[in-house]
Amino acid sequence: MLVWLLPQLLWAQTPAESAGSVAMTTDTTDAPAASASDKPAPAAVGSANPVQPTRAARNAASGPAPEPRFAIEVKAPKELRDFLLRHLELQRFRTFRDLNAPELNRLLAQAPDNLRDLLGTQGYFSPEIKVALEPPAPNLTPAPAPAPDSRRPSLGTVMLRVEPGIQTRIASVRVYFRGDITAAPEAAAQRAEIERSSALNEGSAFTQAAWDDAKSQALRALTTQRYPGGRIHNSQADIDPIDHSARLCLELDSGAPVQVGELRINGIERYDPAVVERLVRLAGLTPGSDYAFDKLQAAQQRIANTGYFDSVFVTVEPQADGSPAPVVVQVREGEQQKLGFGVGASTDSGARLSLEHTHLRVPGVGWRALSQVKLERDESLLSTLWSSPLDAQGWRWIASAQTERQIDSFDTTTSQRLRLGQTQENTEQDRSFFLQYDRARVKNSVLNPLDPISTASALSANYGWTRRRFDSPPFPNSGYGLGVELGVGTTLGQERRPFVRSLARWLGYWSLDGEQQVNPPPGTAPPDIATTSANTPVSSTSSLGRLALRLQGGAVWAKHDAPIPDTQLFETGGDTTVRGYGLREIGVPQADGGVAPGRYLAVASLEWQRPVVRDGARSRWESVVFVDAGAVSNQPGELRARVGVGAGARYNSPVGPLQADLAYGVTPKSLRLHLTVGFTF
Repeated sequence: MLVWLLPQLLWAQTPAESAGSVAMTTDTTDAPAASASDKPAPAAVGSANPVQPTRAARNAASGPAPEPRFAIEVKAPKELRDFLLRHLELQRFRTFRDLNAPELNRLLAQAPDNLRDLLGTQGYFSPEIKVALEPPAPNLTPAPAPAPDSRRPSLGTVMLRVEPGIQTRIASVRVYFRGDITAAPEAAAQRAEIERSSALNEGSAFTQAAWDDAKSQALRALTTQRYPGGRIHNSQADIDPIDHSARLCLELDSGAPVQVGELRINGIERYDPAVVERLVRLAGLTPGSDYAFDKLQAAQQRIANTGYFDSVFVTVEPQADGSPAPVVVQVREGEQQKLGFGVGASTDSGARLSLEHTHLRVPGVGWRALSQVKLERDESLLSTLWSSPLDAQGWRWIASAQTERQIDSFDTTTSQRLRLGQTQENTEQDRSFFLQYDRARVKNSVLNPLDPISTASALSANYGWTRRRFDSPPFPNSGYGLGVELGVGTTLGQERRPFVRSLARWLGYWSLDGEQQVNPPPGTAPPDIATTSANTPVSSTSSLGRLALRLQGGAVWAKHDAPIPDTQLFETGGDTTVRGYGLREIGVPQADGGVAPGRYLAVASLEWQRPVVRDGARSRWESVVFVDAGAVSNQPGELRARVGVGAGARYNSPVGPLQADLAYGVTPKSLRLHLTVGFTF
């Protein structure tokens, strides 16, 4: 029985197309399907005479690293010279100790064909190539008799002169279909998506890499929805050497559509299997629905996020008779209780110690409880969060309590917060309703030594909504996120005053790479970060990166004498808000030189994230330049922006982006280092 594992992708491997023929055809009718975990080893471009690696390994292991037996010089346009030097077949033989002059001459006779193959992958099919060997310069100084194991003298310098000629341009791209997708009305949108994903701009330069990428994108768009067994039936690039044009043709065979069948859960004993069933159904994998890779991915992520399991695998098993394919969920349960201890540091809060305890199924209620103790330089926190299992609509009850102590300049704020409500979370959207009690006690002996303590408390009803439409978190290249919070409440104590609190935040990304798409579109499998970051070829436009714009605004509406708790007001500044300023350093100025929380907040940040290109390929590093601005006040007309500018570096690690920024705060006229880890919204 054929099994597609999550993630499931099909790849077509096509050999280098002949540079001398008018029609270049790659027939992949019998190409087998492979999962995303099957990463093919990179093949040398234009390899006509592959050499077994064991010989090179044997030569390298027999002694110190050998000196090159000959040098190579390439006379060609700059953009081609580096490419040819990197992939030239002759490079593999330079350090062979037993290479002699007759063997080198044989290799030189094959070099023109190798160069034509390489140039053909870049769209040059009519090159002029000259190969010559310049002997080594004579050494007039008598040399002592060589030792028996001495290295042989240099064989000279290989001179390669390349005139590439006119580069071939794309004249047309055509996509044809076979199988069920050809006429199925339900697949009309998918056919359009496949044609869009495989499109190459007419008139643009033809390269084998771009053509292979277009075919891979089309195949992903086919196999991630309805047709996991789809394949490339035929692909062809017709090259006209007279007018230097390429006419591209791709034929896809969808096969039969696959529908979702019954659910099978393996490996669950300690926890309630109904939770897994609800999560799979909420992800859209209902019996009779069409196969969709993004639904499999969403179900797997939802189940993993429960914390009940150490590993989760969601697979679909297509049936030979075309009947609905069972969805199989294989899990390995985690321990019911977990204890974690952490030591860390941040540029905002200094050293940090944390202790975290998780109980996945509290006896008597079956809820999950997460309790935490955190100690930092200017902040300490004790909290517990309890949540119920999901109901049939994906909602869960939440109950939380926390007490916190934080020091800002001469203010010491001790606060308590209680919350009770419901929340619904999924990949793209979160919602929550809850009642919240806040109490804050602020001590400042400098401003008012006779009465240094002020206390305020409030009760509010709140609604929160978050929408995420990023193309590929945690490394988004385009998309946006929007979050809104709205609360209505009243202060408590002797003076009761109603108030309304709102907070909105927005984060948007815009790719500057034109039609080139580094990250996959929504619904396709995210590529492995090592492959994407380190080995993705780039053109003159694909290294421009992206712009990131972050906006945040908040307001508390109440009478001026309403005693609003400080925890319901706003401050800003720090690593993730306005760089160049310390944590919560931007607020309402006070007479003692410090700041206090205010009723109005405005924050904006514009950042240019640009990949670092090495040897024509993206690396995992990116450069960052940014400008941040933020303001806090008690009146809208008193908002005065505090600006920070700077630059930094970002490393796209397998666990998420790691960013280090050096920012200059315009108001304090000082530099500050900021470190951030991960991507969240």
